[in-house]
Amino acid sequence: MQSELIIKLLNGSEHHGILSQEFDPVSGQITFFCHAEKRSNTLELNEICFIKFLGRPELDESADDGEFFEDVATRTGQCFHLRLKKSGKRVPQGFFGFPIDNSSDFKSIFFTSKGYTNRHHDQLLGEVLSRQGLVEEADIKDALTEQKKLRSRRVGEILAEQAELSKTVLEKVIHNATRDGKRPQTRVGDILIDAGLVTRKQVDEALNAQNTGKRKRIGLILIERGLITEDQLLVALSRKFGLKIIDLDDITVNPQAFSKVPRDMIERMQILPFALQGNRLTVATSTPTDSTITENLRFATNCQIELVCAQATQIGERISELCDEGDGSIDELIEELDDVDIEHDEVLELDRINESDSKVINLVNKVLLDASKKGVSDIHFEPGAGTQPLNIRYRKDGICYVVHRINATYKAAVISRIKIIAKLDIAERRRPQSGKILLRQGTERIEYRVEITPTIGGQEDAVLRVLSSSRLFPLDKLGFSANNMQRLQELLKRPYGIILCVGPTGAGKTTSLHSILAEINTPDTKIWTAEDPVEIIQEGLRQVQVYPKIGFTFEEALRSFLRADPDVIMIGEMRDPSTAKIAIGASLTGHRVFSTLHTNNAPETVVRLIEMGMDPFNFADAMLGILAQRLARRLCKDCKEPYHPDRAEYDELVMAYGAEEFREDNLPVFSRDLTLMKAVGCKECEGQGYSGRIAIHELLINSPQIKHAIKHSAGVEEIADIAMAQGMRRLRMDGIQKIFLGLTDFHQVGQVSA
Repeated sequence: MQSELIIKLLNGSEHHGILSQEFDPVSGQITFFCHAEKRSNTLELNEICFIKFLGRPELDESADDGEFFEDVATRTGQCFHLRLKKSGKRVPQGFFGFPIDNSSDFKSIFFTSKGYTNRHHDQLLGEVLSRQGLVEEADIKDALTEQKKLRSRRVGEILAEQAELSKTVLEKVIHNATRDGKRPQTRVGDILIDAGLVTRKQVDEALNAQNTGKRKRIGLILIERGLITEDQLLVALSRKFGLKIIDLDDITVNPQAFSKVPRDMIERMQILPFALQGNRLTVATSTPTDSTITENLRFATNCQIELVCAQATQIGERISELCDEGDGSIDELIEELDDVDIEHDEVLELDRINESDSKVINLVNKVLLDASKKGVSDIHFEPGAGTQPLNIRYRKDGICYVVHRINATYKAAVISRIKIIAKLDIAERRRPQSGKILLRQGTERIEYRVEITPTIGGQEDAVLRVLSSSRLFPLDKLGFSANNMQRLQELLKRPYGIILCVGPTGAGKTTSLHSILAEINTPDTKIWTAEDPVEIIQEGLRQVQVYPKIGFTFEEALRSFLRADPDVIMIGEMRDPSTAKIAIGASLTGHRVFSTLHTNNAPETVVRLIEMGMDPFNFADAMLGILAQRLARRLCKDCKEPYHPDRAEYDELVMAYGAEEFREDNLPVFSRDLTLMKAVGCKECEGQGYSGRIAIHELLINSPQIKHAIKHSAGVEEIADIAMAQGMRRLRMDGIQKIFLGLTDFHQVGQVSA
């Protein structure tokens, strides 16, 4: 079989070709067909530094005891971390080395006796960690066993696990495929796709899992098992490779050093070039085990490379900061805009700067990306009257705060730029407009929902809802109490009926509905969703974007779904009585229907729908349950502190919960040892004391008594009393339970519940 190879000469040049005859180092030469010269060629080994034999690495997992590791430095400046075999044939002309994992592009490499400057017998990471007393030998053996299992894992095993195929079915399909004349080298994934057992996406995911597992290093396995920390691993690696550890918080990055390395290489390799002295470039890495870093950097920069170790999180943060600075920060752009003199004539002001100005384009792009990166939910562009500046406010964790003030000269241009990228009419300034913006940052897709609203003085406000953070959460990660989780899961077993999720804008209703749909999303269930916009994409759902401008409304989508053989229907929002009536009708004819509504709580939702014109008898029979929710600010996990509440504070919590229900739910009794958590403030939460939000819930489940109350036009309080007697807990009560769990405080619960 012909073997592709790369020959590196001592003078630094390379030959690419195919081995013409079997390579025997004892002969002192190699014969190969040279691609560039298009002829056979013979080279003496004393001219050669090393020979790479290309191909898929062949890792013999049973040979671990007969192998050792070495770091090899060559005369041409490359460094390799390799496996060597104790039983390998020794010749004076040089030696063979082998890659340590399947990610390498060669299956073996031969170093000539003149080709290397240094060979360092490598200490195994496990031995280093064990000698330092960080892990036991038994832990190392377990981790090595897992590593070996991952390396030997076949894609068929992964597919069988992910697609829930039995081993018998898998073996039968493969046997039939090869018996029917398929080539023996046909991949298992292709066979299973042809048989209709898996999809191409599942095969690709399995291949990724296989490659990831084969590349998983022993240190990462030990960290995942909780046996060592990342810092301990970094110390061990630094000693293993003789590298210095630095704290990047104490380092000033030399811009010239940072610019030496292409930015895409910095981000891909997660390395930080920070010092340059003459031709020597110092680079921080958290993965000194990657033998390709030095070689690739030397080739890209033509510098001598000195590696040091640093934490991966620090490297990532500094890369992000420096990449942003390289493009000009938002504050720098605003300073440039402030240099423009303001004319008091408003007509001149509007005509002076237009939306095509490069500074305006750059500023708007940076604000949008900055908001997404910081986890902001909404961006508010608020032009002041006359010569007042344009304020930009972010809403994060439910709180609005000013982040930038832009020179008044640019306010019309900024709003116009937003309109242009949202594909809105820039000439229309008297009526509200709605649109969307889609940005791509690398592989990330970020969507913004845009609302333009005319304000006094001929101004327009723009509010952008950031949808990039919308993702699917498992139901058990949404903060449901044990009682609510149990009742909700029982509700989802019902074959038909309607379930509503209610609350104000931004309360996480769509997130909750998608998590609920994920619970019932199985191959035997056909699920249709109509949304505006589609915020979360979920495999297995048939998702539809409605377009009210062209008449494709929720009502139209719902009518179409009923003709498209649904089992489950999700309507993003019941905005009008006609949509609500069709949804309730669908739930009475054998379908499960989910939707959202803007109401304050669960009992109020019942009365609101009746007032909208729903038939009380139909709705009473159709309703399965109503989930009301709010998002309260979560105490920062990095700085929250325990404290002992006094009796007055405890009594206030009991009164807010209800003394009788407080006892029924076995909440903590008062004592001097009772501990709650309070906000403090730190760097991670920007001094706020809160970081992120937690959901509080109110789940009303239909029952014969509630049906009777609905049919007889009962009021909100009567329905609430019945539901409470049957196990429902109000929003504030659920929030107080989370106070005793140390997740939030009474002030935040009081802000979002009555």
